[in-house]
Amino acid sequence: MRSNDTGSQSVSSKSAISRLAIALSCGTVLAGLPQVALAQDDGVQNDGTAPAPTAAPAAQPAPAPVSNTIRTISIIGAERLEPTTILSYIRLRVGQEYTSAAADEALKDLGATELFSNFSIRNEAGNVVINVTENPVINRIVLEGNDRLDADKILPEIRLSPRQIFTRSKVRADVARIIELYKRQGRFAATVEPKMVQLPQNRVDIVFEIVEGPKSKVRQINIIGNEIFSDNDLRGEMVTKQSRFFRFFSSNTSYDPDRLAFDQQKLRQFYLTEGYADFRVVSAVAELTPDQRDFIITYVVEEGERYAFGDVEVESQLRDFDSDSLAAGLVMQSGDFYNAATVEDTVEQLTELAGRFGYAFADVQPRFSRNPDDLTMDITFILRQAPRVYVEQVNINGNTLTQDKVVRREFRLSEGDAFNSLGVQRTTARINSLGYFQENFEVSQVEGSAPDRIVLNANIEEQPTGELQFSAGFSSIEQFILAGSIRQRNFRGRGQTIGLSLNYSQFQQSAQVSFTEPYLFDRNISAGADIYRRDFNSFNFTNNDRNTTFEQSTTGGTFRVGVPLTEFMSLVGSYTLNYDEVSLAENLFFSDLDGDGVTECDPLLAGRFLCDAVGNRLSSIVGLSLNYNSLNSRVRPTRGRTISLSTEFAGLGGDVRYLRFRGRAQQFWNIANTGFIFSLSLEGGSIIPLQNRGGAATDDILLTDRFFLGEPQFRGFGIRGVGPRILTQRYILDGTNNNILDEDGNPTLVTDRDSIRDDSIGGRNYYLGRAEIEIPLGTGARELGLRPSIFLDVGSLWGVDQPLLQDNPTGISQIDGDGNPLFISVDTGELTLNPLADDGVTSNTRLIRQGSAIREVFLGDSPSPRITAGIGVNWNSPFGPFRIDFAQTIRKIEGDDDKTFTFNVGTQF
Repeated sequence: MRSNDTGSQSVSSKSAISRLAIALSCGTVLAGLPQVALAQDDGVQNDGTAPAPTAAPAAQPAPAPVSNTIRTISIIGAERLEPTTILSYIRLRVGQEYTSAAADEALKDLGATELFSNFSIRNEAGNVVINVTENPVINRIVLEGNDRLDADKILPEIRLSPRQIFTRSKVRADVARIIELYKRQGRFAATVEPKMVQLPQNRVDIVFEIVEGPKSKVRQINIIGNEIFSDNDLRGEMVTKQSRFFRFFSSNTSYDPDRLAFDQQKLRQFYLTEGYADFRVVSAVAELTPDQRDFIITYVVEEGERYAFGDVEVESQLRDFDSDSLAAGLVMQSGDFYNAATVEDTVEQLTELAGRFGYAFADVQPRFSRNPDDLTMDITFILRQAPRVYVEQVNINGNTLTQDKVVRREFRLSEGDAFNSLGVQRTTARINSLGYFQENFEVSQVEGSAPDRIVLNANIEEQPTGELQFSAGFSSIEQFILAGSIRQRNFRGRGQTIGLSLNYSQFQQSAQVSFTEPYLFDRNISAGADIYRRDFNSFNFTNNDRNTTFEQSTTGGTFRVGVPLTEFMSLVGSYTLNYDEVSLAENLFFSDLDGDGVTECDPLLAGRFLCDAVGNRLSSIVGLSLNYNSLNSRVRPTRGRTISLSTEFAGLGGDVRYLRFRGRAQQFWNIANTGFIFSLSLEGGSIIPLQNRGGAATDDILLTDRFFLGEPQFRGFGIRGVGPRILTQRYILDGTNNNILDEDGNPTLVTDRDSIRDDSIGGRNYYLGRAEIEIPLGTGARELGLRPSIFLDVGSLWGVDQPLLQDNPTGISQIDGDGNPLFISVDTGELTLNPLADDGVTSNTRLIRQGSAIREVFLGDSPSPRITAGIGVNWNSPFGPFRIDFAQTIRKIEGDDDKTFTFNVGTQF
């Protein structure tokens, strides 16, 4: 409520006629008075309404004249604000003349401050009184109902904050900001209701009650005006997709105005690549459905005519390039349908070509000449004059841990060198391959102090280079499984790699320490060493039980040195010294074969292939490998290839002699720069014995030196699940140790695969091929670090000498020290040499050597390909890099052990 009174007036008690006469005679005088009728008795409300009419006052004596000069100004109701502060907001001052216009201006000034919820002004005979009610102070901001959007994302957008003065305009602005946040999330039906909770001492809590509503989907995409391409063809080019049940994982079905604009560009690019140079999007309208839940998008397009390339020429202003030669090497030819993508690629290729010859600032401009009559497009690529450029300076910025020299030694260009774009690309790839810095790092180029000078900047952002991997599990076979490793790939910021790994389970334990120096004595020579201890218990399966067969303990170390041969090729030499101890559990696999009290490995219990492996041996191995690597990143490559050829010679001393060859090649492609990463890889190996260990039943390559194939290299198969193996079947014997014969009179064998002992014996030769395509996902999935892929694996393992197999349907008699068969007495239950009982008629039970009634089958020794296919997902989970694979076996050989599901997990620091 506001008012600006100037006093009151009264009339005399004379007769009505006298009053009327006086009023008429003084009318002109009253009209000229400076005071306005509204500024006398009538108060003015701050809401614009006039006060209710009052009854005519009673006749009173005429008051004394009222003064309009402001004598004092007093403030009533101020709590936090000083009166002088409030007075500074208005223009009324002591000594001024008080008018209704001045009072109105003062009221407007007070309202503009937004500091008061109510205010008024009144004049009492020159004493101006200003009544104010201050806006409350905000105690706290409360969000309610925000389930889909965290408070951490909403609160930074809210301008109101505790201890600020509440104003309605700021609340309205914050409501609009919150709604805009939800619109960005695709929730256009979201509503926000602000509420104010009064507290003592003129404080309030501001509560934003949020109703998020469903995510607004794109229900339908309509296209009008297309005749050449169908709606489905054009929708396939768009990022935005129609909401359908099979796209419940996709984030592209939600409405996004920015995506709508991007889709218009995608449509234009598509038509331009198909030759429709006049194509345009007339309009793109997104309308909410009547239920306010989803959007219907309608595009109106004009396709235009299809153009073909006309005359295609190159005009070179650089002296090192011949225009005709460049034109002859262009991809597009006259008569081909116009393709804007081909034009862009040609511009990029010509620019790249000029950059390789030192023209860093080469400018290639395509000049178009459209011929509507014959629907052709003439293009002239103008390669403008530019100076040769030299590297003026190389700057390394942003490294806090990594030493400058670690980055600088990866540069293929130095200060003073002639600029070469290929060198810049290679530098970028080498720095990316370090894995120390942000993904998609690029060397930036800026102009130097002169037109022919350029500055190369490596603006790096360091990322964690330590890797901590830990996995733990439990299985009925291996009991507790623990594996952990720690590795620092940029030790002390010098680019050195140091690591420690430990693995423990009931069947395998290992420890390894490794160190690598990529630039020994700051020269381009790498060196490294590994020291390890590995205890491995080989196993087989019988009736789903995992049984230990032989135990192998390896203690050794490797030293390696590498030198670069070219930019992409290097040569690495190594020396390995291993001491292997292979043993079998004597209580399980040893027996007194000769009856002389001396136990030895029993082929019937262990198999001849295991008995041959028992013993201690020293291996001295010299290796040499030739490596080629042009990957753009060793961490997550998207293009380039690797090739590795290696050979190992065991026999420089030691107890074993062989030659081992291995080869591996891998190629990556980024398919049309769409984000689909396709990779092919092929590897193989062969081992050749250089000594004859003797005997037709003995392979010249020890079991522990052979190749094995399966999980994790070959997805879809178990550990050592592919290749040569021996299945040991038991004959079923009755209580009298005679075979139970089938209906044909043959001994009965155990045929259940789970009850057959399965021993993988490795092979001399193997190959393994992989084809995999990584599928890009939406923004949300990329933020989670999800990278799914589809793969096809093909491989095989073969090439061992078939061991001497055993087939003992009746088992082998237990004998005494003199070679006489032993029997179990029917009368006493003790061992006896007598095959007959005491009555001379009843037969004693023949004592059969335990496990000797067996049949061994040799399977899997075939180069025939095994094939699996499946899907896998890489996930940068909160626990670290996680890989999961589901594989289906398409082709396998009898004896192979397939497996559908595998996974691995780790972390980084």
